[in-house]
Amino acid sequence: MIQYKTEAQVAKMREAGLVVAHTLEVLKQAVAPGVTTAELDALAEETIRKAGAIPSFLGYHGFPATICASVNDEIVHGIPGKRVLREGDILSIDCGAILDGWHGDSAVTVPVGEVTPELWELIRVCEEALWRGLAAARPGGRLTDIGHAIESYVRSQGRYGIVEEYVGHGIGTEMHQDPQVPNYGRPGRGPKLVKGMVLAVEPMINLGSRHTVLLDDGWTVKTRDGSYSAHFEHTVALTDDGPWVLTALDGGEAKLAELGAR
Repeated sequence: MIQYKTEAQVAKMREAGLVVAHTLEVLKQAVAPGVTTAELDALAEETIRKAGAIPSFLGYHGFPATICASVNDEIVHGIPGKRVLREGDILSIDCGAILDGWHGDSAVTVPVGEVTPELWELIRVCEEALWRGLAAARPGGRLTDIGHAIESYVRSQGRYGIVEEYVGHGIGTEMHQDPQVPNYGRPGRGPKLVKGMVLAVEPMINLGSRHTVLLDDGWTVKTRDGSYSAHFEHTVALTDDGPWVLTALDGGEAKLAELGAR
């Protein structure tokens, strides 16, 4: 069942989204060679709790940390620990927070020091694909319009693998709700996009093939071929005025206007 939100409930989700947005800004500034993923995790928890919110991920189905920290060929759900970030790495940080019972969820991929042009381009393509998907999240469309916009952009940029096993999702009083939001597919299918839907849209793309492998820790997902991977995510509400990106500091206004979606 899809949970449709009132305007007042979306406003509450915006507050949770801003906690996540601020936390990710703090973490992006802290990423540097020599920093451990555990240190970033502790900083995330401190920032979220200082805002009066609760980390969404900590304890979720037994997950042991506040953020997912996925390095290089790790796609999603990397567990923070003693790993030391090194010059030339890329790090995907997935972060969630609960405020007054409502969830926000967002992810970014950031370079560690100087990285190769190929990795910069991977990051750019993934982030731009996310925004193409967000721009397609408009009342009157269909759910698969989002994934089609993501896939079409990625395919136009080169031979990247689009991860299929892990997808976006509805979000609200629970972190994961119906519907699932794939990052690929034909347009014009699935549930109708209507005001009050709130979705977490999150493309994951690889430099190599799309195929994945789950590690023995039961959480960390890596590329099967060892290629590097990028992951971006935002929580978006569908409104009469178009998409409202709840986990972007400006609500997505600048980028969506650039794409003609506002």
